Amino acid sequence: MFFMKTVLRSVRRQWRRRLLIALTVALSATVSVAMLGIVFDVQDKLSAELAAYGSNITVRAKSDAVVTDLYETVDNGTGESSADALLDEADAKNVKTIFWAYNITNFAPRLDTSGSVRTEDATVQTAPVVGTWFAKRMQLETGETTVAGMRGMRSWWKLDGRWPKDGTDEAIVGAGLAKRLGIAHGDAAQVTVTRDGRDVPLTVVGVYTAKDSDDDAIYTSTMNVQTVADSPGKIGQIEIKALTTPENELARRASKNPAMLSQEEWETWYCTAYASSIAYQLEEAIPGSVARQVRQVSALQGDVMTKTRAVMIVMTALCLIAAAIAVANLMAAAIGERSGELALLKAVGANDGAVARLLLAETLLVAFAGLIVGGAIGIGVAQIVGHLVFGTGITVRPLVLLLVFVLITASVLIASVASIRSVVRLQPAQVLHGR
Repeated sequence: MFFMKTVLRSVRRQWRRRLLIALTVALSATVSVAMLGIVFDVQDKLSAELAAYGSNITVRAKSDAVVTDLYETVDNGTGESSADALLDEADAKNVKTIFWAYNITNFAPRLDTSGSVRTEDATVQTAPVVGTWFAKRMQLETGETTVAGMRGMRSWWKLDGRWPKDGTDEAIVGAGLAKRLGIAHGDAAQVTVTRDGRDVPLTVVGVYTAKDSDDDAIYTSTMNVQTVADSPGKIGQIEIKALTTPENELARRASKNPAMLSQEEWETWYCTAYASSIAYQLEEAIPGSVARQVRQVSALQGDVMTKTRAVMIVMTALCLIAAAIAVANLMAAAIGERSGELALLKAVGANDGAVARLLLAETLLVAFAGLIVGGAIGIGVAQIVGHLVFGTGITVRPLVLLLVFVLITASVLIASVASIRSVVRLQPAQVLHGR
């Protein structure tokens, strides 16, 4: 009790210097909690942001995949899959039945073909024709409902008009094709798609700008393209957006051959949301399929996440180093001002250990107050950053708070050692006589 009273009196006497230490620790805690909180929570949010720019997994028929590079988009020159290399559209909903179903944020089947597109004024253009879902609502076997389609998969498209309704004769046309056909943006134009004598009339309800090869295509419901391609109930592939964990050595080995993993490694891989493990489960759920990562997107996600984490961790480390240096300087100044008091304590019998404990107790008490304040502010800063950057809050895990507490406490202790060593070397007689 006497020791604590002595500590509190000492803090009150030098409250300005102690306040500076508390503010330094609070600032360090604020930055550390905010940075590390974002580091530990940023993965899913970055995946969601990057997923807005396209699918990261594609599923197509096994017979289609074996004749091409398994990691490239299958294309026979027209964007079509061969007639004997198609999947059943009814199996597309199996995407949401796998273990990692909740990590799949959206998906859309598609059937690619080509045909002659003719307008009412007899303008004809040969163009890619894509059948897909736009915002199809499905009832799953679990009793849940889900919405899937291109409306969520192509969020970066600029659409003049509206999205087609699934299961109707409505369509949207790319800006390049619309220009060649003479379709003005937003016109409810009538066109007819023809292939091998099969005619399908469509109503254009929108013109989209994709700024890529899709600008020369026309998108409509799968049933319309199945009629044009004479492939009832079939699709060529399924595009999938999934929140994934960045690849490591285990994921890379598993993507080559899961059978080569040990039982423990296989269970770890299967129960982690790697793109390769999600693809493996998709193959299990969809008969006759091969699921592969879109390597460019997956690599970009992993690369961005790794670099983002590295930058934030380095900034946190620099912040801790700066705090340690500041605390060391403030303590050295405080000890210099109190050299007479500390010399008197040693002169009346206090040993070096007792004086060191007194100084450490004072510093840790002030640092703890700074930690509490800085931690609370850091959580708030993390939420502000989350809302500004990702449009949602950041979940600051208890592990982050514990880690910051340990790191800053260690930094303060290390900073205190150098200053306390000067007290050990202090000679009471010389100080008290003004030497």
